[in-house]
Amino acid sequence: MQHMIFDAHLHIIDPVFPLVSNDGYIPEAFTVDDYVGQTASLGVGGGAVVSGSFQTFDQSYLVTALAALGPTFVGVTQLPFSVSDEDLILLAGHGVRAVRFNLRRGGSETSEHLCEFAHRIYDLLGWHIEIYADCKTLDSLAGKLCQLPAVSIDHLGLSKAGLPLLYQLAENGVRVKATGFGRVDFAVSQAIRRLYDINPDALMFGTDLPSTRSPRAFNPVDIEIIGNALGDAATKKVLWDNAAAFYRLGV
Repeated sequence: MQHMIFDAHLHIIDPVFPLVSNDGYIPEAFTVDDYVGQTASLGVGGGAVVSGSFQTFDQSYLVTALAALGPTFVGVTQLPFSVSDEDLILLAGHGVRAVRFNLRRGGSETSEHLCEFAHRIYDLLGWHIEIYADCKTLDSLAGKLCQLPAVSIDHLGLSKAGLPLLYQLAENGVRVKATGFGRVDFAVSQAIRRLYDINPDALMFGTDLPSTRSPRAFNPVDIEIIGNALGDAATKKVLWDNAAAFYRLGV
């Protein structure tokens, strides 16, 4: 049975807008048209456009992409801690719902301001924060993350060594993106089953398209991995319900 998908992690890369080299890397173009064409057969009914390290604090690409994709798509942007409330409110009006901290590759605000920023955007707008990091590097932040109002971790925390901490975070209400299966060094199906058992609301599927710098790009088989691991009812939650609620679709 094919379920409607909320794609909780996708990138739009349009060279019309500013791109900044990250460790010498600038990605190839992946426009809204490219994304729509590549996902046409998947049943995608909404999603979250996520800013990459190479887009730093540029908002122009994101606002344009969200307008083109429509009201069931939301934005996850990168912002400096110094951003004004007025600018945050303006971005919310364009569909932005979260701020990303790219602790792995940079291009975002640093972890120094993570907790204060997280409380500020949640209190002002109900936004959450998203963290791209190898979970094995988050030991010193784990206690603070569990106390924040709304947090998600990208790409299943990336490493087998980080899984114990990832499970701990999920147990304390942190959400986990079931994305980037080609980026991890462990058996995805086992981790997904464990995470769902710990917290049925935690997992949110995303394609991670266009899978920049990933050893293996997204493949529709990744959706089947979830279905085979969890069964039909749980798969529906992971493919749509959890993310649609967390990103406050329709609010």
